[in-house]
Amino acid sequence: MKNNNLPDVNLNLNVRGLPQSATLVINEKSDELRKQGREVCKLGLGQSPFPVPQSVVEELKINAHQKDYLPVKGLKKLREAVAEYHCNNDGICYSPNDVLIGPGSKELMFLLQYVYYGDLVIPTPSWVSYSPQAQIIGRQVRWLCTSKNNNWLFTAEELESQCKDDYLKPRIVILNYPSNPVGVSYTEDQLKRIADVARKHKIILLSDEIYGELHHKGNHISIAKYYDEGTIISSGLSKWCGAGGWRLGTFTFPASLRWLLDAIAVMASETFTSTSAPIQYAAVRAFQGGSDIENYLWRSRWILDKLGNKIAKQLQAGGIDTPKPEGAFYLFLDFCNFKEKLKEKNISDSSKLCSRLFEETGVAILPGEVFGMKPEELTARLAYVDFDGVAAMEAALKINSRDEINGTFLQNYCPNILKAISLITNWINS
Repeated sequence: MKNNNLPDVNLNLNVRGLPQSATLVINEKSDELRKQGREVCKLGLGQSPFPVPQSVVEELKINAHQKDYLPVKGLKKLREAVAEYHCNNDGICYSPNDVLIGPGSKELMFLLQYVYYGDLVIPTPSWVSYSPQAQIIGRQVRWLCTSKNNNWLFTAEELESQCKDDYLKPRIVILNYPSNPVGVSYTEDQLKRIADVARKHKIILLSDEIYGELHHKGNHISIAKYYDEGTIISSGLSKWCGAGGWRLGTFTFPASLRWLLDAIAVMASETFTSTSAPIQYAAVRAFQGGSDIENYLWRSRWILDKLGNKIAKQLQAGGIDTPKPEGAFYLFLDFCNFKEKLKEKNISDSSKLCSRLFEETGVAILPGEVFGMKPEELTARLAYVDFDGVAAMEAALKINSRDEINGTFLQNYCPNILKAISLITNWINS
């Protein structure tokens, strides 16, 4: 008789005990509670609230019949569109052969770490999956501790300090901006200084610019302008195009790193084979841009800018330290001012803080601990995305560009967010 009680001793030790991605767990838990009739404010998962642009949707419909396996590196027409996109937007003109298409930038990041032997250097706080991916593969993670005084962004000096003891050690340094989880970005001068350090130590920079198009003022600058020979630009459709579930990511390499692109393509050929054909054909339309895409982006930035700044001010007024957002749809909350009050409630770390907040108010945010912060630092990330992006976009398109989105607009189209902020500030001050 077959014994189904098999031991799990063969489970990879790098995976054993590793939890599921915190962003996905909180999203599934929030959805389950809503199904049970519980009122929940979903500020955990960073998913764009806006619809996919209609012209891109139409392109997907037209190409729904596409069923053949595409080249491992991606549809040539799409790689041409991505190369042209970076030429127009970033001022760096790549060859289509420098572009790699994958089923989400997350998968490409994993393969990059797998094929390139070196430490992973990431700032605290940083996106939840960078470090677990390194752990799964067995890479060493080196944390760059940042400061609240610098809006939680790392500096060239901090990077130099990390590298100076082992001058040319192989390293991948991840630079993500506008930042997830903080919602802030780097200035041109900061990027130039970081680029100088990266060049000095021959670092491979993975510039995660998935939120670049959501810089609230449309002023995103790629660090590849200043360190093109060592920078890989990571992008995709999930955030600026509202197409997270489509799972399409792009990596753009300098010609000097073509060997690394080719190595990742080998891994891709033995893992995901190729990215969904209909999605790739539709993505061509997205990266080609045009007036409709520009109008869509302009309105998206407009709404996120007004909403993010309004709620940041409300949180600051409530005594919660929160950097002013400059892009994406995140705020990073520091509850250090309430440390003693929280201690009286037996709350001494960020996980307990977020758990109790969720239990007592229905507001779901993520603890800073999952972003690499020390648990006792009492920080958390808030994603201000729980609103009807379709209705908000349609309303914004009807507003004259010379007019301003005001409090009435936000109250009408983003009530869940405003309610959640009131619940947080009332709870922490009660």
